[in-house]
Amino acid sequence: MANRHTIVLIQASQNRASRTFMDFDSLSQAMDGICGLYERKLKEIDPTILNITYDITDLYNFIDGFTDLSTLVYDHSIHAFLPFDRQWIKQRMFQHLKRLALR
Repeated sequence: MANRHTIVLIQASQNRASRTFMDFDSLSQAMDGICGLYERKLKEIDPTILNITYDITDLYNFIDGFTDLSTLVYDHSIHAFLPFDRQWIKQRMFQHLKRLALR
């Protein structure tokens, strides 16, 4: 599933105008993109931070803070995008970060 086109759908608040999306060539890039959103948020909170560190619980709390967060992952076998929810994203995020830590 790693090399599948992935679209991340985000609604940051109850306001429908806060809806946006991010488009990635792979699921791995999508997970990095979500981490990047969180890291930018941390930099906004404290611009003096030189080294950003956080744990998976912090990232999960960030993910849970969105009104809505889901992904559409392209499945070549059916030539369509499959939807996945926030819980699935958190599971994939854990697997992704675990793989990165083992490198």
